[in-house]
Amino acid sequence: MTRIGIILGSTRPGRNGEAVARWVHGIASKRDDAEYELVDLLDYKLPHLDELALPIMGQYTQPHTFEWARKIDSFDGFVIVTPEYNHSTSGALKNAIDFLYREWTNKAVGFVGYGQVGGARAVEHLRLVAGQLKLADVSEQVILTMHDDFQNYSVFTPGEHQSAAVSAMLDEVVAWSRALAPLRAV
Repeated sequence: MTRIGIILGSTRPGRNGEAVARWVHGIASKRDDAEYELVDLLDYKLPHLDELALPIMGQYTQPHTFEWARKIDSFDGFVIVTPEYNHSTSGALKNAIDFLYREWTNKAVGFVGYGQVGGARAVEHLRLVAGQLKLADVSEQVILTMHDDFQNYSVFTPGEHQSAAVSAMLDEVVAWSRALAPLRAV
């Protein structure tokens, strides 16, 4: 069965992303087209990148890197839930992505962004990173604005139309994850 990791890309205390990621996972869990798992960066305690060799070489030395690599390698595709900080994604998410290379390649990725303008600039940044990692980013994305989808900028209350946006994005992530399977088998 196709496995999709839903990565919670914020480690900030009081983060809004936890409610968002759990909501996405709840929608995904009702589907029967793939197995979905919520992956919280807080569970991996990745320090600032501390591997001597470049990630593309795959010469990991740190136990936390091996644990992270096993988790990411176990998936066929991803949904990344990202906040927008200063027109980009979180430092914790970028660091987690930068730890690995091969484990990301030839897989699909979709994005759920949240922030003042729906995390759009964070997603734009992540699309550039995805291209370098040979992650196929799907066009459907979920845009959650602090004004429309959060009460008082902290209580997550997505509009009814947002569930359809999640479903459309998941359709593409699963389809592309399956289509890329032959490349991962090489």
